[in-house]
This record gives sequence, C-alpha cells and structure tokens, in this order.
Amino acid sequence: MQIILLHPRFTHAKSVTLTRRHLVLALFGLLLAVVLGASLLSYLVFSNAASMPSPVRELVTTSSGSDETNKDKFLKENLALMARRLGEMQAQLMRLDALGERVQGLAGVKPTEFNFREMPGRGGVEPMDSTGSRDLTMSEFKALLDAMANDVERRADYMNVVESTLMSDKIKSKLLPTIQPVNVSYNASTFGRRLDPFSGRTAMHEGIDFAAPIGTPIVAAAGGVVTVAEFHPQYGNMMEIDHGNDMITRYAHTSRLLMHVGDIVRRGQHIADIGTTGRSTGPHLHFEVRVKGVAQDPHKFLLAGANQARLAAK
Repeated sequence: MQIILLHPRFTHAKSVTLTRRHLVLALFGLLLAVVLGASLLSYLVFSNAASMPSPVRELVTTSSGSDETNKDKFLKENLALMARRLGEMQAQLMRLDALGERVQGLAGVKPTEFNFREMPGRGGVEPMDSTGSRDLTMSEFKALLDAMANDVERRADYMNVVESTLMSDKIKSKLLPTIQPVNVSYNASTFGRRLDPFSGRTAMHEGIDFAAPIGTPIVAAAGGVVTVAEFHPQYGNMMEIDHGNDMITRYAHTSRLLMHVGDIVRRGQHIADIGTTGRSTGPHLHFEVRVKGVAQDPHKFLLAGANQARLAAK
C-alpha cells in the first residue's frame, strides 16, 4: 500500500509505502493499547469502589464476587448431597450389622470371635516418598462414596442369600431324626439281619431296640406331625411322626401314647413311655426311620446328631 502526502510546506509531494509488516505492527499496537486501557480502568474502578454511588458499588461488588459465590454454592450443594449419601450408607451398615449378627447365630459362630460392631485393625508403614500422594478432589470423593454405597448394598444381598440358606439348612436339620429317643447308653438290638427272638430264624430287623424300664420317657427324634397313634398287633402301642420329604419315624411297643393324630410335636418332646405291648419279649422301644417307605438304619442319623452336638460344644 502506498500513501501520498501533500502539504503547502512541502516543495514536492511525498509518498510513504506501507508493507504488510507495518500493518501487523500497527494492529498489535492497537490491541496492546486496548488491553492496557482496560486494565487501567478496572484498577481504577475496583480501587475506588467504596467511594462510588451505591448502584455502581453493588454492581462492582457483585461482578467481583460472582466467582466466589458460585464456588461456595457448588461446595454447599455437593456437601448436602454427600451428607445424604452418608446417611443412607449409615442406615445400610446398621441393617448389615443386624443381618451379620443373625447369620452369625445361625452359623454357630460365637460373638466373642467375630464382632460386627468393632472396627478391624489396620496399619502399615508410612510411605517415605510423598511425591505421588495428593488430596482427593470433590468429584473423586463423591465417586468413592457412590462405589462404597453400591458395595455395601451388594454385600447385604449376599448376606441375605447366606441367611436364607443357613435358615433352610437349620430347619431341615431340625426335621432329621438325630436325637436319641430314649436316654440309655446302649441298644439291645441293632438294624440288620438277626435271629428272631420268637422263631429263632434269621430275619431282617428294620429298626433299633432300646431296652429300658417300663414308664421311661420316649422323646421325638425330630419335629413333625403325628400321622399314626394306635394299637398294632405286632408293634403294640405305636406312633408314627411325619417329618416331611417322605421321612417318618416309628415308635413301637410303648406302654402309653401321649400324642394324637394331627398333633404337631417338637424335637425332643415327650411323646410316649416305654412298654412291652405287642410282639415283645420285655420292656423296650422299637425305633424305626423310613424314607419313602423303605427302612433306614437309624444309627447313621443318631451318629450325625452326636457329631453335630460335639462340634457345637467346641
């Protein structure tokens, strides 16, 4: 670009040639002047804000404190949100503690061995190099809270499943004939083939005989419902208890029956007394366990109950 200058004092016309470099320098100078002017004006305004009229002062104060106000508002909102999350987690932990104590009782764990309400011991060596450590940001802390809340909820679901399984197993164990029906130290005749005391021939003995004086109490080997309570020509005064899952127990040769058909009996409840009714050579209890009508060896059930009691006592 070429500029021609004319003036009466000039003897002849002068021309000035502007290159692209000159234009760039002029533009830069203009921007620098604008920035410096704006900075100077801001300094003068904020330094003299106290002596300005009220509307102007409020406008200046609001504009200068907007960043701080937004930051405070952001912090308050996040703190309120985290407080709610913390309250929810505390409620979940209380439910988890109660659930853990119930599972602890079902599993047979002593409270002194594992206390859900005590913090576990933790520790470690203090790191020598702290260059890699830093404070958590608000977003990172919130993410940790969310992850912990989800983890607590998931563990509570697992504990509910474990509790249901343990409860089911405990109910089933109470319905298994694992208590010896008569408090004696030996049995007079075991399960299996033997010589019949009346005929002298080899015959299958489908239960266990417990010899005891007449009137000795007989207890239910497991909980269930009485389905038979009658006199039988061979078994004498006989009672059968249904324990579910096609399993029954039979109590024969009793002197008297204390239960009736339809009664619900508890594990270990007194249900009859020793006698010698029916086909019997003397006072004793003939005890049978049948599954789907097939006679089982009662000794394996009683042995399992004895082992379970021994483990629980440890």
